[in-house]
Amino acid sequence: MKNIKLSDYTYHLPAGKIATHGLAERDQAKLLLYKGSKISHHIFHELPGLLPANTTLFFNDTKVIQARLFLQRKSGAKIEVFLLSPAAPGQRIEDTLNTTGKVTYHCLIGNLKKWPEDETLLSEIAGKHRQTLLKVRLVNKGKKLVEFSWENPTTTFGEIISQIGHMPLPPYIKRADEEADKERYQTVYSKCPGAVAAPTAGLHFTGKVLQELSAKGIKTDFLTLHVSAGTFQPIKVDDVSQHPMHNERIIINKTNLQNLLAARHVTAVGTTALRTLESTYWYGVQLLTTGSNGFTIARLAPYGFNQHKLPSRKEALARVLAHLEDNQLDAIEGNTEIFIMPGYTFKVCDGLITNFHQPGSTLILLVAAFVGNNWQKIYQEALTNDYRFLSYGDSSLLLR
Repeated sequence: MKNIKLSDYTYHLPAGKIATHGLAERDQAKLLLYKGSKISHHIFHELPGLLPANTTLFFNDTKVIQARLFLQRKSGAKIEVFLLSPAAPGQRIEDTLNTTGKVTYHCLIGNLKKWPEDETLLSEIAGKHRQTLLKVRLVNKGKKLVEFSWENPTTTFGEIISQIGHMPLPPYIKRADEEADKERYQTVYSKCPGAVAAPTAGLHFTGKVLQELSAKGIKTDFLTLHVSAGTFQPIKVDDVSQHPMHNERIIINKTNLQNLLAARHVTAVGTTALRTLESTYWYGVQLLTTGSNGFTIARLAPYGFNQHKLPSRKEALARVLAHLEDNQLDAIEGNTEIFIMPGYTFKVCDGLITNFHQPGSTLILLVAAFVGNNWQKIYQEALTNDYRFLSYGDSSLLLR
């Protein structure tokens, strides 16, 4: 594995290029098409006519939860709690959101120094029939474990955070969240609650665009990766292979695998969908080579193989499907830390729809892996043509 220097994957991004709000009309965003090393400029609603024939689009249907909570000590000190991942009663996000009574979460905590361990913060939540008193306790300061408890047996944790939580806008959007963000920082097809950041490539899609895709014969399918806050974690080492890649939960079902096996041209809607698809291939490799059933993809796992001896896309995905059928499973959940950077050989994805990402980020490295050094040309074109950058910004369609 060659040494990849972070300094080779940075560029100057003026603050004025960072979009702070989504466009009123989602599908009016600009769309840069990169195909055969050529670049052309379009509007996102033109996407159905730009995709190759026989394309299958794979979307991430995760739904952003209102993961930022603002609390207050009796002293008046403000405490911000950002939900990262559940610790109890279990680690499945879906189960935790449906839990009543008590849950414990790993969190980021603003003003942590001013919150003594075991001190309980209180927050009253208005309900349809009665108020709910939420008790929030820091149970382990070192591990940043926070316990949430309440006595109303009919109220779930998901309902609580939907009432008092705030949308977790990215740290580079320097404003407070607004009521409009509850709808705008969410894809129109979001379904499975659990993400703490939006799969932003999907923010441009509308019901009309989805209908036109169907009319053009473009197939669509939906899988799930719960986007974690780690997606914004900056790389702090110049040798990027040493970066501690974040771990994210993924869910693949039998229909996804059947559609992948039938697909002739696979385009991922977003880096999260791409990471899910590529991770599924490597899970198939794992089943074929080691027999291990544990669906966990380590960050550098793909780089330890002889590329000429690896199974084909069809062989690896068929093995995953067989695993589900043998175990009478409709879906399988796993975790991925996959780190896609220059030198990675793509096994599943032929196309990628994605926004324009931060300099020196893991997402820039993924784009550079996908299009090679032409990422610099693409980004310079976007800057020159006044594209809007980052989560609420414009889009690109990258075809290999």
